[in-house]
Amino acid sequence: MVTVYGPVIDSQTRCKHYHSKKDIIAIKFKCCNKYYPCYRCHAECENHPISVWPSEEFDETAILCGVCRTEYTIHHYLQIDRCSHCGFQWNEECKKHYRLYFQMPI
Repeated sequence: MVTVYGPVIDSQTRCKHYHSKKDIIAIKFKCCNKYYPCYRCHAECENHPISVWPSEEFDETAILCGVCRTEYTIHHYLQIDRCSHCGFQWNEECKKHYRLYFQMPI
């Protein structure tokens, strides 16, 4: 079982910062190799800055569906908007924060 760190408020990885029906993913942070629901959770719990996943490492498993616990590579996650296993849709607003987690093209 994958552990999700931070102020998680339910079993589907929602946190005190983001807790809509679609906020059901956790991200493995490159800097500490721990899953957190969001960058704010990471900032509250760790004493180091976030390291962004470089594009050459997008084949790393770093996304967790909070509903069914399926893990995804970054590359696969960036191409879909819902879990391929359970079908639950993810929050499309997460795209606004991709640059905080992943090296994105300009």
